[in-house]
Formats: sequence, C-alpha cells, structure tokens
Amino acid sequence: MTEDQALVALRDDDRAGVARAEAALWAMWCRSGRRELDALLAEGVEALGRGDFDAALARFTRLVEAAPEWAEAWNKRATVRYLAGDYAGSVADCEATLARKPHHFGALAGQGLCHLQLEQYSQAAALPRARRASSPRRRPPESAVGAGRGRPIQLSSRRW
Repeated sequence: MTEDQALVALRDDDRAGVARAEAALWAMWCRSGRRELDALLAEGVEALGRGDFDAALARFTRLVEAAPEWAEAWNKRATVRYLAGDYAGSVADCEATLARKPHHFGALAGQGLCHLQLEQYSQAAALPRARRASSPRRRPPESAVGAGRGRPIQLSSRRW
C-alpha cells in the first residue's frame, strides 16, 4: 500500500481497513530511508518509553537537525515536548510536521491537545476540521491526560 492509497483508505467505512491504513502510514512515516536515522529514531522512542524526556528530546533534536525534511522527526520531538509540558514548543513542531505532511493526523491531534493545554480554544477548535479532512472515520479520545499537570482534558465527543 502506498501513502496515497493509505490516505484514501482512511475514508473507508471498513474499520479494519482504516486501522490497516493507519498502521501502514505510521510504518511509512517512521522510516527515513537511512539506517542511521532510523536507529536514532528507535533510540529516541526507547528513551521516551522509559520516561527519559531529556534523552528523547536530544535524539529527536539530532534527527530534526540531520534530516529537517523528515516529518516524523519533527512529530516525535513534538510528542516529547508535549509530554514534558512544553506545549508551545510542541505546537511549533506539529506545525513543522504538517508543513511536510499535511495529512499527518497524529500531528493534527497533538497540536489540538497542545492548544487545549495552552487554553487557546479557538485554535484547538479549528483543528478538528483539518483532522476530519485527513482521517474522517476517526473519533477523538474522550479524554486525554495532560502530562505534567495530571488532570484530564475533556474533549468533545462528537465525530471529527
């Protein structure tokens, strides 16, 4: 399945097909085509899994510097910045991701969560429309935990 085929499949009514398309997109997005960069991404993901945000941020920053065209490098750094409570930095990295991959539903969702944490509600409200265009069959999570704050963020339960 190509990236274009997967993006089309996201609009399908078949939930299993949508799940396969999403998995295919993540697999594509997480491959740079360069072994050393893919290894650095894996190191960053491992550090993130351990909760070592400093090490993860360092790895993902190296990726952004080494391969600024690679959208997933920016997206992974956005993720660690969100988890570390750097919501403005995460928004900037989500925007960089989307400049490279406009249909990156992970970056769209992450940016929306950051805007909610920053109490930028009008910016957050604009993103579901963009996400609906890239992944219309997905529903937002009913709530997400704001890292560093330990309190849930209640999201709309309507379809995106």
